[in-house]
Amino acid sequence: MATHPTGLPAASGLNTRHHRTALGIFLIIVVAHWAEHLVQAVQIYVLGWPLAEARGLLGLPFPWLVTSEWMHYGYALIMLVGFILLRPGFTGRARTWWNIALGIQVWHHLEHLLLLIQALTGNNLLGRPAPTSIIQLLVPRVELHLFYNAIVFAPMVVAMLLHRRPHEAERAAMRCSCASVPVRLIRGAT
Repeated sequence: MATHPTGLPAASGLNTRHHRTALGIFLIIVVAHWAEHLVQAVQIYVLGWPLAEARGLLGLPFPWLVTSEWMHYGYALIMLVGFILLRPGFTGRARTWWNIALGIQVWHHLEHLLLLIQALTGNNLLGRPAPTSIIQLLVPRVELHLFYNAIVFAPMVVAMLLHRRPHEAERAAMRCSCASVPVRLIRGAT
C-alpha cells in the first residue's frame, strides 16, 4: 500500500476524501466550545452575574458540566486528538499554522490533565482550595480559558484558510479536495 509523506497510508480517508468534512465537523466542535466560553464571559462582564451562576449555555440546564474536570479534560483531549488526526492532510504554510495550534493545544491539554489529577487526588497545586493550573496561578480561570481558546483558534483558522487557498506547490502535495478552485481557472473559463 502506498504511503503519504507523513507515513500514513495514502488511502486513509480522513486526510484524503473526507478531510474537508472532518475539518468542518472539527470546526463546529471548536466554535461551539468557544461560544460557551464567550457566553460565560458575557454573563459575567456584561450581565454582571456572579461567577458561580455564569455557566455558559449548556451549564445552565446542566450545572455539573462547568465543575466537571472530566468534561473539561475530555474536550481538551478531543481537541488534541483532532489536531493530530487531521494534521497529515495539511501541507506547506497551512501545516505550519496547524502545527502552531497543535503545540498550543498540547500545553492546554497538559494544563487540563494537571487539573484532572488534582480533582481525582484531592491534592491541589500549592495547597489551593480548588484544582489550579500553572498559568491559573497568574490569570483567573475564566479569562485564562478565553485566552487559551483564542490562541488555539486563531492559528487553526489561519491554517484552514491557507489550506483552502494553497500555492501551486502546496496544492500539488495535497491529497484532499479541500482547496478551492484557483482564481485563474475560474477567469480562464469565461
